[in-house]
Amino acid sequence: MTADEKAKAKTEQAEGKAKEALGRLTGNDRMAAEGQAEKSTGDARQAKEKAKDAFKH
Repeated sequence: MTADEKAKAKTEQAEGKAKEALGRLTGNDRMAAEGQAEKSTGDARQAKEKAKDAFKH
């Protein structure tokens, strides 16, 4: 996994998790859903990079 893509995935996951938590705390369902979607995007990016790394070897 390239360092840039790995960092991007981790950032998306962290931002999504924080946004989801803030949305739940404030009762804002839309913000919580957006945070969950961002976290899922980060998870998908990380999985894609890990798959690419697995096929390199």
